[in-house]
Amino acid sequence: MNNLMKKLAWGSTALAASLLLLAGPAAAQDAPVPDKGDVAWMLVSTILVLLMIVPGLALFYGGLVRTKNMLSVLMQVLTVTAIVMIVWVLWGYSMAFTDGGSLNAYVGGFSKALLAGVDTTTLVETFSVGVVIPELVFVAFQMTFAAITTALVLGGIAERIKFSAVVAFAIIWPTLVYFPMAHMVWWWPGPGFAATNPADATVAGAGMIWAFGALDFAGGTVVHINAGIAALVGAIILGKRVGYGKEPMAPHSLTLTMVGAGLLWVGWFGFNAGSNLESNAYAALAMLNTFVATAAAALAWPAAEWLTKGKPSLLGAVSGAVAGLVAVTPAAGFVGPVGAIILGLVAGFICLISCSAIKNALGYDDSLDVFGVHGIGGIVGAIGTGILVDPALGGAGIVDYTTGMSVYPGLAVQVMAQLKGVLTTLIWSGVGSTIVFLLIKFTIGLRVPEASEREGLDVTSHGERAYNM
Repeated sequence: MNNLMKKLAWGSTALAASLLLLAGPAAAQDAPVPDKGDVAWMLVSTILVLLMIVPGLALFYGGLVRTKNMLSVLMQVLTVTAIVMIVWVLWGYSMAFTDGGSLNAYVGGFSKALLAGVDTTTLVETFSVGVVIPELVFVAFQMTFAAITTALVLGGIAERIKFSAVVAFAIIWPTLVYFPMAHMVWWWPGPGFAATNPADATVAGAGMIWAFGALDFAGGTVVHINAGIAALVGAIILGKRVGYGKEPMAPHSLTLTMVGAGLLWVGWFGFNAGSNLESNAYAALAMLNTFVATAAAALAWPAAEWLTKGKPSLLGAVSGAVAGLVAVTPAAGFVGPVGAIILGLVAGFICLISCSAIKNALGYDDSLDVFGVHGIGGIVGAIGTGILVDPALGGAGIVDYTTGMSVYPGLAVQVMAQLKGVLTTLIWSGVGSTIVFLLIKFTIGLRVPEASEREGLDVTSHGERAYNM
């Protein structure tokens, strides 16, 4: 298969290589009508992703911080989620999912700012030719992805960031970093166009990472590597927490962290299986993979602790579960269940090393290990997808729209495409996040005073406590 065919091949009716298809009225000769089953599934999936954020991520993060900062984390996650939802409607959706003209490889335009032209009659394609869903459903589904990605970053900068800085970050970072990333990975002309036009025309109309031929079913690059790098950059620019490495900073409630992790796992089925955009067998494949990859990683992390430290920990189990969820995200609709188990096992082990030995060696204070779990887990998943999608290894293959056949361009070709996608994400998020954090630092300031940090952000930033003593 030549390079253009390889680029065209990934993504399909069943294999969704990305989350979005052509936003706008679906181009089909016989005016396709949305199937109520698909619409119902996408409505449920959207609500499940919200469950991941509030209360899932909020409780997961909240339990990991100290008692004096619990309420501040809950408030930050809720506020960021609300802000990003508004920003998404005002300009984010348009920047991510419209044609960007001369900048189309990097970002969309503003033709749908304030959701101009989006109403109850407009449709978007799924990953099947002639299959559509209401555009409003797609707008809402993608809105939750933008919200959780931005909220994930908070874990790296928890317990010392100013609330005003959080508010500014929730507006600026998605605009400069997330929306363009979503466009680069998930924007393409759609299956109807791909089935009836030359491969080079499809590639020319796609975002840059899509055009590389990189596979990302539900956001390994856009969500997890992106947020992980931003959290690392933020942690470095803010500096370490007062007393870090000298005072105990153990999680104040692993019970709440366990509850949050469980809600994340449940919500992740909307995240991964919903990314198929249709209710069919490939949504079921993504669902099964989300079960088994998570289970494998939830066993691998504490098993490694058991062998090296003598005791398996609950913190290790829930951290492993999240690492498995992260790693399977880009692979969910591409790999087979055995491949998903392999991804989970590898991610659980590698993320443990990243959050312990590597973090200690480098000395950065990523408060809740966002980079170690989401950044590293996302890289493992992105590269692993390029290997395990191979039908010879039990993967589902990559569908060529012009023939309808499942193909695989070869290990070297696909892994190179994955590496290019990962590298682009690292650079874009690293540079963009640095600009955002420095801009905030030198304008309104990033960090609370030392006295406020010692007393705790619950009282000093919000005048409330999570618990009445």
